[in-house]
Amino acid sequence: MRLLNASGCLDALTALEVARSLDVFVTKTVTPMPRAGNDPVRIAEVDGGMLNAIGLANPGIERFCGDTLARLAGLEVWVSVGGFSVQDYADLAARLDGEDVAAIELNLSCPNVDEVPESVGEVVAAARAVTEKPLYAKLSPAVPDVAETARAAEAAGADGLSLVNTIRGLALDERTLRPVLARGPGGLSGPALRPVALAAVHACRRATALPIVGMGGVATGRHVLELLAAGANDVALGTILFSDPAAPGRIRAELEAELAAHGFADADNAVGAAHEADLPTLHQRSRVRVEKHLHTGLNVAG
Repeated sequence: MRLLNASGCLDALTALEVARSLDVFVTKTVTPMPRAGNDPVRIAEVDGGMLNAIGLANPGIERFCGDTLARLAGLEVWVSVGGFSVQDYADLAARLDGEDVAAIELNLSCPNVDEVPESVGEVVAAARAVTEKPLYAKLSPAVPDVAETARAAEAAGADGLSLVNTIRGLALDERTLRPVLARGPGGLSGPALRPVALAAVHACRRATALPIVGMGGVATGRHVLELLAAGANDVALGTILFSDPAAPGRIRAELEAELAAHGFADADNAVGAAHEADLPTLHQRSRVRVEKHLHTGLNVAG
């Protein structure tokens, strides 16, 4: 199990030690051309989390490859990319194919821009045709059937899934009753997103064997364990990094305690524990418990 950051929730150039405390650093989404993003106000705290409407502000792919990427040397880097047409994604994947990046995350679900391609399968297939890099499709839970979307991504050549992106929410100023964010709605992240993420991971694990990075409201080791049980293989931290940059170390320690308390030898043994009893992970879990009892000299039958 690897610990990552959710795209856009950590700037490794200003918080390098935090990035180094993770197993993988995921960049903010990069687009073909530079973007200033949406007008401020772009972030607001709300009950249960945070709204953001940054709008994919970034330096563009050429400046990213020519400057930013070199400054991330020493980190395992996944590059999040976003476009406004299928061809945009293909061009971005082709540009990154020869760069020193471990994977490309296709941001197919940003709620803060208007021009988003509709077909997940088309985007993944176009990117797959031009790169041998691992491709992770980042999906929105705000669809009629996220498992069907996951199957479309797998059929088109995705190597993994990132679940989930934010969902659209709105905050009103208590005095004026006007939207707090200049754009109006924004992407909701934080604790309120966690049950949504768990449901999406659980549904997609039943639909596909692709590796899943689970994310959404993770703030403790228990939250990591629950995403693993739902079917995630790896877990990303998002909003918690704003309030607690030291969270990765704390969460790792909490996860170790949770795993021990539930009888798991390691995090990988917990993957899929929320599913049917005949999943391999549950057989492994049972074996761990038997071996533990045999180690202590107890006679375990069955």
